[in-house]
Amino acid sequence: MRRTLLCLSSLLLVSCDVGKLILETDAWTPPPEPAAPTALLPRVTCDQRTPERRALFGDLHLHTALSMDAYALGTRTSPDDAYAFARGHPIPIYGGPGGEAGKTIQIDRPLDFAAVTDHAEWMAEVALCTDPDSASYSSTGCAIFRGEEDSLLAQILGAKGFRARIAGLIEIGGRRDDVCGADQSLCRGELKTVWGNVQAAAERWYDRSARCAFTTFNAWEYSRSPQSTKIHRNIILRNEITPELPISALETPSEIDMRRQLLEHCNDSGSGCDAIAIPHNPNLSNGQLFRAEYADLPLASQQAEAAIRARLEPVVEMMQIKGESECRNGMFGVIGGEDELCDFEKIRDFGQPELSDCSEGQGKGAQAGKGCTSRNDYVRYALVDGLREKTRLGVNPYQFGFIGSTDAHTSAPGAVSEYERPYKYGATAKQSLTVNGRPRAVAFQNPGGIAGVWAEENTRDAIFDALKRRETFATSGPRITPRFFAGWEIPESLCRSEHLAQDAYALGVPMGGVLPSRTTNQQSPRFLVAAHADPGTTDAPGHPLQRLQIIKGWVGQGGQFHQQVIDVAGNADNGASVDPMSCETTGTGFASLCGVWTDPSFDASQDAVYYARAVENPSCRWSTRQCLLLPENERPDGCSNPRIPRTIQERAWTAPIWYDADATHKLVAGEQ
Repeated sequence: MRRTLLCLSSLLLVSCDVGKLILETDAWTPPPEPAAPTALLPRVTCDQRTPERRALFGDLHLHTALSMDAYALGTRTSPDDAYAFARGHPIPIYGGPGGEAGKTIQIDRPLDFAAVTDHAEWMAEVALCTDPDSASYSSTGCAIFRGEEDSLLAQILGAKGFRARIAGLIEIGGRRDDVCGADQSLCRGELKTVWGNVQAAAERWYDRSARCAFTTFNAWEYSRSPQSTKIHRNIILRNEITPELPISALETPSEIDMRRQLLEHCNDSGSGCDAIAIPHNPNLSNGQLFRAEYADLPLASQQAEAAIRARLEPVVEMMQIKGESECRNGMFGVIGGEDELCDFEKIRDFGQPELSDCSEGQGKGAQAGKGCTSRNDYVRYALVDGLREKTRLGVNPYQFGFIGSTDAHTSAPGAVSEYERPYKYGATAKQSLTVNGRPRAVAFQNPGGIAGVWAEENTRDAIFDALKRRETFATSGPRITPRFFAGWEIPESLCRSEHLAQDAYALGVPMGGVLPSRTTNQQSPRFLVAAHADPGTTDAPGHPLQRLQIIKGWVGQGGQFHQQVIDVAGNADNGASVDPMSCETTGTGFASLCGVWTDPSFDASQDAVYYARAVENPSCRWSTRQCLLLPENERPDGCSNPRIPRTIQERAWTAPIWYDADATHKLVAGEQ
């Protein structure tokens, strides 16, 4: 039985200064079974199928009362409630550790797809400790989790509130015997039951009719947080063929081992199981989420591990409640000048303004507002690092597309309107806007992002295929619909085509693709970027687009990371503005934009990565809107905190397109 030492305090999101306290974790006994070959349930053909693909919007990161932190903070809603909310049904938001009922909320527009991703860690214990009929309900550990007793361990670690309650699920030396049983059989059995219930909820809400109105996915979150550093993954499964148990960081506390186990138990099991792992929220990873975990292995093993990562992690979470993870100005070794739009929703700047740079290293403690920040905490530079790794290994492990999600812990997927406050947890408006020196105050958060895919139809296979080929986009909340293509034969007039998408697919590759080798006399590739603004709703109108941009990245001499931002369509100087005292907007904008750009500095001998960004006119941030709803003398300190921006520019990001110089070199060599 393998045992692994972890920093116990990191599991409670408190300081690791007490790192001498360790947690020994055991693999499940008996080991979990791989997915078993199973005949898929039938479904009828969709009434609507779009060969040139259509935009679908969803949320692939959300939590219910099955997650230990969500329950400890008051959430009492279930996976069924989450899927009901996604379809437009109202659900209650709970507030307080006792599960007191709060307001009822309803999404402004139903989603096309969703996945409940409750934490695999302690999912069983939560179920045992909240079921009065379970064998563990009266245990000391469960009493601590329910807030009925104090925990000595929490006192030692200085944990308070919900963290003190989570301590009831943990014991130095492993899972608590009084909750799980001496051989952990109670928790193993309960986890299998809970996992089955999660799958049953997903099946109940999956629309197998010809309407194809809503798609659900079986999923969970792998939540590893070494020393308060977030390097989590959301595991999304293609269909109803699943491993016996979800893989958790307690039994498998290594990302390399997690990926190998995912292959063994799913993708390579011969069962029809298919999974991807979505890294989320890299802006709180202290440089650890995108690092060469395999760097100490022999070269052949490094290449194999990099290939596995590229295979299993085709997309990354660009935007969620805990901020944006695109870029950051002034990072180590990044050349190309400042990008004014990189200041968007930088949660660490709001709560922890004095940050050191990790340089080429890593740090710890970001979840607790501590430690350095790395350029690889931002996907733009991780993409460039992938080009550097390709030069070193011949494999690009960071060749990923983008999605947005919420990370809601209130069973509220897609609740991203800036006209409402964030629903990470159930809190009142005044609680949400109160800072009082807390580096993780709700006021520093945002409502979250949305995942977009281009798919032929709204089915599991079509959406999952889009994720795997990286034909995805992320938005900061609005339902902006961007498209991005590249090719050698794309004409400058393509924006005027009545069949833009059909022609673009015929002449180039879409977002997520790799440019094919040049076969014409065209010396530089051309890129088409187009987008439609989100019209919003009557009660929450959308905002016009201001401009479309293309961002290029490459590795220069000396290993420096280069970035270039190019305006392709629209007008950055359109005079659009917003009055933060009333949220009234002025200026012009665009309902849609399109542009074709030829890279004038293209170097056929140099790998490069390109992605597009669609930017709205300025509008009020959610916190500004909420503050204006309160009498001036009742507004909390978050309403006047200078670190919290009063206005924002919402946006969407397309998955990148890569240029592979090696492919061109091989073609030229073959022709010669």
